[in-house]
Formats: sequence, C-alpha cells, structure tokens
Amino acid sequence: MDNGNQSVVSEFMFLGLGRSWNMQILLFMTFLMIYIMILSGNIAVMVLIILDPQLHSPMYFLLANLSFVDMWLSSVTTPKMITDFLMENKTISFGGCMCQVFFVHFIGAGEMVLLVVMAYDRYVAICKPLHYSTIMSLHRCIGLVVIEWSAGFVHSVSQLVVIVKLPFCGPREIDSFFCDIPLVTKLACIDSYNLDILINIDCGLVIVTCFVLLLISYTYILLTVHQSSKTGASKALSTCTAHITVVVIFFVPCIFIYVWPLNITWLDKFLAVFYGVFAPLLNPAIYTLRNKEMKNAVKRFRGYFMVFK
Repeated sequence: MDNGNQSVVSEFMFLGLGRSWNMQILLFMTFLMIYIMILSGNIAVMVLIILDPQLHSPMYFLLANLSFVDMWLSSVTTPKMITDFLMENKTISFGGCMCQVFFVHFIGAGEMVLLVVMAYDRYVAICKPLHYSTIMSLHRCIGLVVIEWSAGFVHSVSQLVVIVKLPFCGPREIDSFFCDIPLVTKLACIDSYNLDILINIDCGLVIVTCFVLLLISYTYILLTVHQSSKTGASKALSTCTAHITVVVIFFVPCIFIYVWPLNITWLDKFLAVFYGVFAPLLNPAIYTLRNKEMKNAVKRFRGYFMVFK
C-alpha cells in the first residue's frame, strides 16, 4: 500500500453496545446507576478501613488498595461509555484512545499483581501465623504496593510503545465501547498478525504468571486449612473463598480477551463489560458480605452515627 496516499486517522469511532435509541437510553440509565454504585461501594470500603482502628491490618490495607484500583479501573472507560449512549457519533481522539489503552493495562496489570500480593498475605497469615506480623510489616506492605504499581506501569508502557507508532489510515470504527489493544491493532495499515502474537505473549506473561502464582498460593492455603482446627479453618476458608471468587471474576475475562481470544464480537463485548464494570462492582460486595470483620465494622460505623443523631 502506498503510504504517501494514506490519510492520517486523528480520531476513532465506537460502535458501542446497542444501536436503537430506546436501547441506548436503557443502557445509559443502567450503567449510570452501576457506576454510581461502583464509586460509592469502593469509597465506602476505603473510608471504613481508614476510620475503623480494628481494620488497621495488612489484609485490610491491601483490600483498601484493591477498592482504590477497582474504582479507577472502572473510571477509565465507564464514564465515556455512559456519555456515548446519548451521542449519535461516539468518537474519541487518537490521544484519548491511547490514554485508555495505557490506563486499562496499567491499572489492570496492577490489580493482577495486587491480587497475588493479597494471596501471599493470606498464605503468610494461615501457613506462617507466628511470623505474620514480622513478614507483613507496614513497610513490607507499602513496598509490595509500590511493586504492584511499578509492574503495571512497565507492562502498560511496553504495550503502548508498540501501538502508538502504528500507521492508522482507516477504517476508524472500533466495534466496542472503549479502546483496547486487540481492537486498535485491527485498524492499523499493516498486517498485524505478528504484532497480535507479540501482544498476546506480553499480556499472557503477566496474566498467566499471576494466575499460576495465585493457584499455588491458594493450593497451599487450602491444604493448610484442611489440616487445621475447625474454628480457625472455617474463618480462613471464608476469607479465602471471597479472595478466590474475586480472582475468578477478574481473571477469566482477561484470559479470554488477551491470552486465548475467541474473536466473537458479542462475547468480547460482554467480557469487556464484565471485566471493566461488573468486577469493580462485585468486589466490594463480596468482601463486605462474606467478611465478618467488615460486617462488624459496618455495624460499628452505623452505631457511631446513631449516637450523634
């Protein structure tokens, strides 16, 4: 193809999730309510952990970080998606598209590492309880969170460097509601087959490595719990069940989007919505409803305000 005759694409157009106006209005109202719930739920978890002294432990420090990450993961794509439901032309600038790509992978990879850190925290607490306070000190927790953000940043930059220099000359339609690497590379003016393989390997390295580490951690934990007393085992199993549920909800869509893509448009959209919207919505609910200490903290929080009424 003659590069001299190509026009440079300065913006992309989303095809979105629905076509009819009635469907757009329904989706607008639905996702607006969901996004409000995501913000309020994750902020509530963070505030509760910060204000309640009984939750000032490594486990809840990491949980507060998870809520912070989930809030921003959803905020990268959901506000744009919501406003686009009311727009006839759902466009995004080239720079805006690259920003979405960067932050989706930055925050997404960071959350994967954070889930591994949370599994490590549970492993130390259950398998090495006598050394827990020494191993999971405040400085160690802060260091692990720094590693989480650093790993996400390195992964995201490695992805962005590859695609930002690609030639885009049309078409400019993205059959989704946000910019993501597999969708953007399809619009490049070059054969992207080898590039797609490289990107899948890069994403797969992060996703599969984290997933394997999680499987190893929870296998050790469950084996230890099986040999423990019934009282301690019940509490540990309840906590780990919540962790494992979050891991499955988060990792399964990522695997089918980046590692083993099925290339089924409607399924890709569903997985993207589940990964970017429903996972951040479900996480605070799972940890709050399945965690006895979080439920007690909510009761204490309510009681505190009842006193001052």
